[in-house]
Amino acid sequence: MTILQIKNVTKNFDDSVVVDNISIDINQGEFFTLLGPSGCGKTTLLRMVAGLISPDSGRIFLDGKDITDLPPEKRPLHTIFQTYALFPHLSVFDNIAFPLKMAKWDKSRIVTQVEELLEDVQLVKFKNRFPHELSGGQKQRVAIARSLVDRPKLLLLDEPLSALDARLREHMHIELVKLQEETGVTFVYVTHDQQEALALSSRIAVLNGGKIEQLDVPTKVYSKPKTYFVADFLGKCNLIKAEVISTTNDAVTLKIAGYINLEVKCEYAANYKIGQKGWYSIRPEKIRLNREEVENTDLYRAQAKVLGYYYYGNDTLYEIELGDNLVLKVMLGNTKSVEPKFFNEETMVHMSFDPHAGSFIAEEL
Repeated sequence: MTILQIKNVTKNFDDSVVVDNISIDINQGEFFTLLGPSGCGKTTLLRMVAGLISPDSGRIFLDGKDITDLPPEKRPLHTIFQTYALFPHLSVFDNIAFPLKMAKWDKSRIVTQVEELLEDVQLVKFKNRFPHELSGGQKQRVAIARSLVDRPKLLLLDEPLSALDARLREHMHIELVKLQEETGVTFVYVTHDQQEALALSSRIAVLNGGKIEQLDVPTKVYSKPKTYFVADFLGKCNLIKAEVISTTNDAVTLKIAGYINLEVKCEYAANYKIGQKGWYSIRPEKIRLNREEVENTDLYRAQAKVLGYYYYGNDTLYEIELGDNLVLKVMLGNTKSVEPKFFNEETMVHMSFDPHAGSFIAEEL
């Protein structure tokens, strides 16, 4: 069931179009993420849903009701920003209870509701502490609990974890997903962090220049990007110039880098014409390197020269060169129990990958 509808919303600042005719339907109980670089329009869109700014055109519906012209305090939703905005003179318990007291809930009901949320965010033993006695992660959990205590229809989160260190952010990812699943409240989350978006979301809208480049589940956005921007922005990706040389109902044959022919499964293969230009995209972890040639004939196989490598602990990123100065990135996992043995610079290796592990991105005409 759709809980939030954004219909043809546009917002201009001075002479710049910040949000350009965007339409999105968000379902009840989703963890929906708006992802993109700074200035792409994601925070502006969130602020329009919150009622903090008004769209120049378009309408916003929450649970079937038009809220476009409602003031923020009349909207059945809450917003969490990068700052925690906790009341310094109130305890953790009273900070969380504040919305319920303003709504004049019965005292015993307030206690029951707050105690339940304190359990959910693992802050029971901190309930009598004040904000200055808490860590950054604990403050963030208090802010989230306060926003969820009266079970809003929608919770908007504008880069709420950006001030936390990497390890604490990762811990908060797990807690956020658990809280969202336990409460059933729909989350709309804004971030520029690709890994965060992939880890948290049920669906992701990738924004660029005020427009949606792709809206899909995380696995599709990552492995089957629809535009050059999405492939390049979301993690590491090899993007190789390609041209369609033949098509079937479910696959295209591409000439990549001017000399390699690959057949690639493609959902919209029949829509492409011979001569259509674009890129073949394949993620570095989909490529394998071996000292000996792989016998599997279903794979594309070639010899390559190692240009260098970068050790990241769990993984090692290699740069390899095929013929005609084609350079690819390859990510190999360091999964063995022994210390990894690297392919050194100038070493010749056997490279292989399944062509169907990549995808064709057509050039926009």
